[in-house]
Amino acid sequence: MSEKTAEKLGLSPCADLLRRHDRERYLACLFAPPAHREALFALYAFNLEVAKTAEVVSEPMLGHIRLQWWRDSLEGVYGARARQHEVVQPLAVAIERYRLARAPFDALIDAREADLDLEPPDDLAALEAYAEATGAGLLRIALHVACGERGPGAAALETAGRWGSAVALVGLMRAVPFHARQKRLYLPRDLMAAERLDQSELFELRGSAALSAIVRRVVERAGALLGKPGEGRPDKAARPALLPAALARGHIKRLLAVGYDPFALPPEAPRLGTLWRLLMASTTGRF
Repeated sequence: MSEKTAEKLGLSPCADLLRRHDRERYLACLFAPPAHREALFALYAFNLEVAKTAEVVSEPMLGHIRLQWWRDSLEGVYGARARQHEVVQPLAVAIERYRLARAPFDALIDAREADLDLEPPDDLAALEAYAEATGAGLLRIALHVACGERGPGAAALETAGRWGSAVALVGLMRAVPFHARQKRLYLPRDLMAAERLDQSELFELRGSAALSAIVRRVVERAGALLGKPGEGRPDKAARPALLPAALARGHIKRLLAVGYDPFALPPEAPRLGTLWRLLMASTTGRF
């Protein structure tokens, strides 16, 4: 969508960025109260900019420089010297309004350093630690925004941690074909060895029984983190931040339907199905 079209629709730069590059989080934000929506757009736009580092640089050193730029930008935000940047300035507004602590933002950047290393995680525990640092951290920050001044309770934060990790694990398995094109792997090394996964076959963008077995293990762990549908229904204020978990449950079903072969997945989930899941979770609290 062009800049002129974005202006016509009344979209902020952060909202437009998400609409073009992170459609599911963009749609989830639309179910948040208008008062919190722009802050969520800014948070997720920051996440997008940091998360895509490994994709947009030609060598690791450039990735480290890019991540340092974001660290310096946070330094400026927390020192009341926000840079003139379409994401940094709205993020500064959100951080000030909701009194968001800096540590979770730094942790998100630090976790993305791992993306510059082409070595896969050693085991499922290491992969889950990465998911905790990225997905869980992001959902906890979003929860603080969604709950406003009263803040989230301990139970909601615990749920956000589990569900955020699940969202990240499912996202990584769905993205196997994308990462394979870049010769990047997020599959646990010990599971690849146990299943005798042919890495060259994977990098030729072909599914296999070995790959499906590994994806199934990871996705089943994500399902365990999500729990049974309807368990621990979040209150209304918390729901907008947790909506990505409702979509993750749908993606698990889609992976099951294709035998856990990520190469057999359609490029995107059906738009109407996505909106329906978001609506039901937002309205009923059943995730």
